[in-house]
Amino acid sequence: MKILGIDPGTATTGFGFITLNKKKICVENFGLIETDKDGSPGVRLINIHKELRSLLEEFKPDVMAMERLFFAANAKTAMRVGQAQGVMLMAAAKSKIEVVEIAPGTIKKMIAGNGRADKKAVQKALRKVLGAKVRSQARKRTHFDNAADALAVALCYAYTYSKGGEEIG
Repeated sequence: MKILGIDPGTATTGFGFITLNKKKICVENFGLIETDKDGSPGVRLINIHKELRSLLEEFKPDVMAMERLFFAANAKTAMRVGQAQGVMLMAAAKSKIEVVEIAPGTIKKMIAGNGRADKKAVQKALRKVLGAKVRSQARKRTHFDNAADALAVALCYAYTYSKGGEEIG
């Protein structure tokens, strides 16, 4: 099974592709979809859609697992991320790919063993499971944070699927 994990955002969206074969999990690719912070909201959404469609065509995942939007203190940020999620849902629908949304606390609990784990704990758990291949390749820490979050979403789905497809989220 091929799984695409998504950590949605308008400025930076993390993605992580993993495969699950006979309960063996392999990282295929991970990275970012970035938009111009000075671009108009509409143009940024078009770019997210276009880049995600390209990734979907290249890797042909069986499912797209996306981190569910949680309540944000900043309503404007929550709206923007919600808009980006809508564009991502549309891209997946056009590619006829199932989408599963998973709550952040569920992801943290399943990956790091604690629903309130911080990013460091999640990344440490990811490296333990997925190996040293999962390292930051950019100078900006946020780059790896977004990609790592996306890999965590994909891994959470893989764990659930391998346990018989119990409902998650």
